[in-house]
Formats: sequence, structure tokens, C-alpha cells
Amino acid sequence: MSRFIETQGHLARRFFTSLSTKPPLTQDVAWVNEKLLLSEFELWKRMKTPDQRHSIEVARRFTELHPSFTRDEVAAALLHDVGKIESQLGVIGRVIATIVGPKGTKFRCYHDHEIIGLKLCRDAGSSSETIRLLD
Repeated sequence: MSRFIETQGHLARRFFTSLSTKPPLTQDVAWVNEKLLLSEFELWKRMKTPDQRHSIEVARRFTELHPSFTRDEVAAALLHDVGKIESQLGVIGRVIATIVGPKGTKFRCYHDHEIIGLKLCRDAGSSSETIRLLD
């Protein structure tokens, strides 16, 4: 039951922060650029701004807890949701996809974002370690 409440809380926070179209801070984007390969950074830039902000938040929290993490580990944290770019869903579409499940092409892409992201990262030339961590 506590896992269910935790998941619902995470989804609610993601929903409300996704409503903002405010881009990430310039210094955060520069930090991301330092952590990713050029091809990974180009892929990351294709993410919607709320997803960019979320990936930065996750990776920053990750590195604060473990400052010794490698570039590959930080890259995996930054790219963990990159597959969502293929669904081309906005906030409301994502909410509906979460409720109704993987029905239709866009909703299927949204639900399969981990597999799609893995392929995108392979195609972008991510290291075998980054791929392993995302798999």
C-alpha cells in the first residue's frame, strides 16, 4: 500500500511540474552538456522542457547522494526518460495514456519509452555501460 501511495505522489508531483513550460536554467543545461556525449546531448535536447527539468532533477539528486558516480551513471540518469520523445504526447495525453494503458500507437510508445529510449541511446552511440544501466 505504501508503494502505491508513493507512486501516486510521484505522479501527482510530475503532473504539476509538467504544466510549466519554463526551460531549465542555463547553468543546468551546461552541466548536462558536460555530462553527456555530443550525440546524447542532441538527443536530450529533443526532450520536452518538463522532461529536461525532471532529468536534471533526478541526475542532480543522484549525484548529491553519490558524488563519485561515473559519467555513464549520470548519463543514464539524465537519459532515463528520453524514449518519451517518440510518443509526442503532451501532459494531458500522458495522463490519459497512464489511465487507459497502451492503446493506440502514441500510448504504446509512451508505455514503451524505456525500450524506445534504449534504442535511441544505442543509435546515438552511448557507451555500453550507459546502455547496460538503462537496460
